Amino acid sequence: MASVNRASFYLIHFSFAVLLSACQSVSRAPLDVHTILYDEGFTHSDQIIIESETDIFKLEEEAKAFVKRATSEQQEPLEQIKALVYALFDRADFNILYDGNANTVANDTFTLKAANCLSLSIMTYALAEEAGFKAQFQDIDIPEYWTRNQGFSMLNGHINLRLSPKSAQTEHPFVNKGFLVDFDPLSSRNHFKKRLLSKSTVMAMFYNNKGADALINDRLDEAYAYFRKALLVDESFESTAGNLGFLYRLKGYIKQAEESYRYALDLNPDNLTAWENLSYLYLSSGREEQANRILAKVEEKRASNPYFYINLGEQKLESGEYKEAISYFKDAMALDRKRHEVYFGLAQVYFELGELDLTEHYLQLARDFSVSVNDERRYESKLRFLTEFNENSILH
Repeated sequence: MASVNRASFYLIHFSFAVLLSACQSVSRAPLDVHTILYDEGFTHSDQIIIESETDIFKLEEEAKAFVKRATSEQQEPLEQIKALVYALFDRADFNILYDGNANTVANDTFTLKAANCLSLSIMTYALAEEAGFKAQFQDIDIPEYWTRNQGFSMLNGHINLRLSPKSAQTEHPFVNKGFLVDFDPLSSRNHFKKRLLSKSTVMAMFYNNKGADALINDRLDEAYAYFRKALLVDESFESTAGNLGFLYRLKGYIKQAEESYRYALDLNPDNLTAWENLSYLYLSSGREEQANRILAKVEEKRASNPYFYINLGEQKLESGEYKEAISYFKDAMALDRKRHEVYFGLAQVYFELGELDLTEHYLQLARDFSVSVNDERRYESKLRFLTEFNENSILH
């Protein structure tokens, strides 16, 4: 099950990252990102136009006017931040909606009013800078979480943005005054570890996501151009190193693929995605014993993660193996009964099996446990479709 690592929150990886104490990588110091770049293998990649830092963060006049309008009635910086954040999520004003595929620059995100966590954070950072606020990106250390996209398993990360007055830290060094901008309130409520991210790392995430989008749509020279740019901006961004290895494997560049996975593992020996992708590389090149040893450790580490079973269930659903899909989704449910993805998966399986009462039951549960307005609307729409489908079936 090769996967891709993504950064709507993060960016995309094409593999699984595994914590393997038994699989130590050989450290090489210092790391040089140029050793894993292979320009000769992608002869048209230099023709791809890559967004600059200015392109990513710039705002046009409409967005600047929005900032001024949202903050003009408040005098205190903290109240101005509050007004700006509320304006972004106010349905009557801006009404931004979640879209996991919205890998857009700041001004496009503002115009389209759709974002994933990365594009939301980039746009809000630009708006905060325009307003004169302090903005800090934060990486949230969430458990491995996959989604499926065109047959690929996408490993998602998560980031958010903390806003505060520029004077806050000097005036109140021990008081955390400000607002957290985050599409997923559960990520902060669950007390996951957080770390500050530099602007360059966030740019690398943006390029990584763009590269992942290109890869799954078979635009491989474009994917390489974006992955290359991500690593040149932040050579320690392990997600892109793993994705680059996946891209090399697709092209048959086995030596380069292994070097890229090893580079990712030198950066983080606990990267399950890189370990798993390395195991698939070993399988494809006749090193079955090494591959199976790694895979056994990967599965052992993931046994307590509901998203591992959700992803397996989705793969079985895609291949029409419905009995196995139900089993995996129920394994996930046993670990966490509050994940809407579990219930949606079961609803899809039972619809394929013609069990419409169970389909409706699990769709209602998916709706009830959804954490975003967008997902809630999506499940409501499917419930309406199911009602119409039922009525038409009865009439015929």
